[in-house]
Amino acid sequence: MIADLYALTRVSLHGFAEIVLAGPQYRRTSEIALRVTPHGFATTTAPALALDRGHLVFDGGRVEIDGRSCAELAAAAGVEPGPPWDLYPEHAEVTVDQLLRVEPACLGTFVEAMSRGDAALRRFAPAENPILWPEHFDVGISLDQVNYGVSPGDGYSAEPYAYVGPWTPRSGEFWNAPFGAARPMRELPGDALDAFLAEGRGRARDPG
Repeated sequence: MIADLYALTRVSLHGFAEIVLAGPQYRRTSEIALRVTPHGFATTTAPALALDRGHLVFDGGRVEIDGRSCAELAAAAGVEPGPPWDLYPEHAEVTVDQLLRVEPACLGTFVEAMSRGDAALRRFAPAENPILWPEHFDVGISLDQVNYGVSPGDGYSAEPYAYVGPWTPRSGEFWNAPFGAARPMRELPGDALDAFLAEGRGRARDPG
């Protein structure tokens, strides 16, 4: 049941990110990139919209997202709901009128994973700016033709995980995922996440 609630929360947040934040931002500024914040995530350009402690925050207002649809939330913020339809083919499995489910403990798991990932990436590559991409809904960077990041979960894994994904496949025990290397966040406490990213960078330098 806990895993099911987390999946519901994660999918709801993904739909919210695409339909209420990234889509309106893209239609106004041609930008889809979102950013991780201490208590959620936010747009990077106009309109200024954010998820903060389970609420949609906009100029002049704050509305809880649990139990509301993206259409209701977009209307409250004065934006047109909908993802950036023409930019990429696959979207979150959330309709504009579907009621969102955001369970507080599951939201906490999501926020912790994204916040830890964003902070680790900034330490790992200070010159890079981590982006929360609405398409795959993960926070990441690309450096020397290798993707590094943290996903809150997806079709590959139901739980949050860190990854290293070389653009050119590598071989060896370290590379345990179809896209490179992945480790559950629960197995990377403290500075173990930093160590995983650093090891990935070193191993990625060897084409195998």
